[in-house]
Amino acid sequence: MSETETSPPQQEIVTQRRLHAVVSGRVQGVSYRYFTQQQANNLGVSGYVVNQPDGTVEVIAEGTPEQLRQFLNFLYKGSPAAQVERVVHDYSEATNEYLSFTIRYFILD
Repeated sequence: MSETETSPPQQEIVTQRRLHAVVSGRVQGVSYRYFTQQQANNLGVSGYVVNQPDGTVEVIAEGTPEQLRQFLNFLYKGSPAAQVERVVHDYSEATNEYLSFTIRYFILD
């Protein structure tokens, strides 16, 4: 009986990416940030969501390309009461600076 060498299974390296999105429409005062946080947590995405003074919602999210694809699809829908008109987004390298997904609050000076 001969022994055969086996190498350990190869682990696929999954690259983390960063999504930056600005969502326009009826997206403030309709629980958009809350539902966005819930979806991010369900998908395992980290980052934050914040209302902007111009009425838009800004989102920074980090995760795998597949997680971000699903998350971006959600951003086009939002909360049940939201009416998303536009999502402007881009991708970059992840910084891995976020441990979770949070709601941030914009403070006017």
